[in-house]
Amino acid sequence: MKRHFAALLALALPLACAHAQTAASAQRQNLPALRAVVEQYLQTQSAGLPGQVLVKVGAVDQRMSLPHCPAPEAFQQPGARPWGKTTVGVRCTAPTAWTVYIQAQVSVLADYVAAAVPLAQGQPVEQGHLVLMKGDIAAMPNGILTDMAQAIGRTPTISLPAGTALRADTLRSKPVVQQGQAVRLVSRGANFSVSAEAKAIGTAGEGQVVQVRTQSGTVVSGTARMGGLVEVVL
Repeated sequence: MKRHFAALLALALPLACAHAQTAASAQRQNLPALRAVVEQYLQTQSAGLPGQVLVKVGAVDQRMSLPHCPAPEAFQQPGARPWGKTTVGVRCTAPTAWTVYIQAQVSVLADYVAAAVPLAQGQPVEQGHLVLMKGDIAAMPNGILTDMAQAIGRTPTISLPAGTALRADTLRSKPVVQQGQAVRLVSRGANFSVSAEAKAIGTAGEGQVVQVRTQSGTVVSGTARMGGLVEVVL
């Protein structure tokens, strides 16, 4: 009888251990699934970018042992870019709170605007001065132009050699308001609009902020618009 019980016990113990290991495994987080969460997040965040988006998510440390999470959530720190070399956090709030960080590389292959010829500082940019080139704009500085219309008529703030990728911060808009110019100051509210004459204190392009002096001597800041208008939204 004792030998029979010992034999049954010898058979049962491995089965019990295997069952316990399976149950424990089922309660742990599937780590490869976290990479899929990060990839989906980055695909969504970069959906509005021009060109072809390629997402490559880094490896997850397989030595980690995390409690299973039914709904892991991806996030980024405020100010972080969802393209180029970046880091995405994945967190769980329930039933057990945890957070991990996973690195990724997001490439955006798109056309960008470059100088076809050397551009002198202050020289108005014409279409013949420009060329479209293709590259990973996610690896370039912020503000890269992707449409020639964004550059035509503007002037470089510094001299640029041929082949330079054009950025918004290296081009100045054609002034729509000149210093000393008489302008129409338009103040707009929810249900009203009031206009008055004023004189520009500075020079500004379309959409830029400029200060003007009213006939009473008050200095007001507004947004420069075409046609010698300065707009103030109240």
